[in-house]
Amino acid sequence: MAKNEVKAVIWDMDGIIANTALYHLKGWQIVFQNRQITYTEEEYRLNTGKRSDNIVRDILGEKITEEEINIITRTKAEAFRKLISQNVETYPGVIKLVTSLKEYGFKTAIASSAPMANIELITKDLKIHDYFDFIISGWDITRSKPDPEIFLLAAQNLGAEAKNCIVIEDAIVGVAACRRAGMHCIAVTNTNPREDLQGADLIIDSLEEITIDDLNTLLNQHK
Repeated sequence: MAKNEVKAVIWDMDGIIANTALYHLKGWQIVFQNRQITYTEEEYRLNTGKRSDNIVRDILGEKITEEEINIITRTKAEAFRKLISQNVETYPGVIKLVTSLKEYGFKTAIASSAPMANIELITKDLKIHDYFDFIISGWDITRSKPDPEIFLLAAQNLGAEAKNCIVIEDAIVGVAACRRAGMHCIAVTNTNPREDLQGADLIIDSLEEITIDDLNTLLNQHK
């Protein structure tokens, strides 16, 4: 198949494939509480989609050392995986859409800011790991969302042009990264309210609302 004929869907993971918010929030609260810092739900929401090292810098300031950042992010990731183990829940419509994309010949990727260990834990627990043609972690790139690097690399590895890619996101920085990549964007209001996701082409409350026909219509809108 020629590159300009490849249709692709690129998935975020946290807040889109899996309902992980509570466990991420608890993990962050554990590591920041050790430093006598209160981490609120609102701070968590606004930081959704960012890589962990960038979140640490946002909260603790730029003077923190790389060694300290590595310790904090590793501790938080370990806490998260311990908390979510045996508690992985997917959002309505996800499994049906993932399997339909395979059936209808779409290429698929996960492009998540999460560490690869988190991605593998969740996708394998949900038994959908092998449905994706490519998986990239935020730790495999140099510039995290809202930079478009992660989406552009996903498209490159799928053999798809940006104009033929649809990104499914819940995060403000994820929507921004998608727009900068020149891709179509579906935003789901799992994490952020509709008014904060206005940069997306389509804003929905659940992936149960989306069909393959909807995806093809979105791809054909600007041709």
